[in-house]
Amino acid sequence: MPEQRARAYHRSRVANTFSEEIGAMLEGELSDPRIAPSHVTDVVLAPGGKSARIYVAVHGNEEEEESTLAGLMAARAYIRSQLRERMGVRHVPDLTFAIDRSEKMTGRVDELLGRIHKREKKPVQNVEAISGS
Repeated sequence: MPEQRARAYHRSRVANTFSEEIGAMLEGELSDPRIAPSHVTDVVLAPGGKSARIYVAVHGNEEEEESTLAGLMAARAYIRSQLRERMGVRHVPDLTFAIDRSEKMTGRVDELLGRIHKREKKPVQNVEAISGS
């Protein structure tokens, strides 16, 4: 049975609100020193609404990513309680955080494509000049 449009729209609105609220918490409310400067890139809400996966992009190296993930996982209960208060809902889904490396991957792919483009544009040596010498 196909999912109703209203349900999908509601889920996207809830995910958008989670993204905004958790992003605001990341900007200044969470005082854990393990959490590096970061922002929420995506929120995926399960169809039943029982769990949500929050993708976070960290501005730093892999070590900072791992410490940020540990700090966020430790602050899950606080984040859930704040979401419950701010949104005025009875149930907040279980939160799972994941590091989003898509921006770094995109940068790496762009760099590799740039290298390939430079190789293709290198001038080919004049064959007549080489054979005529």
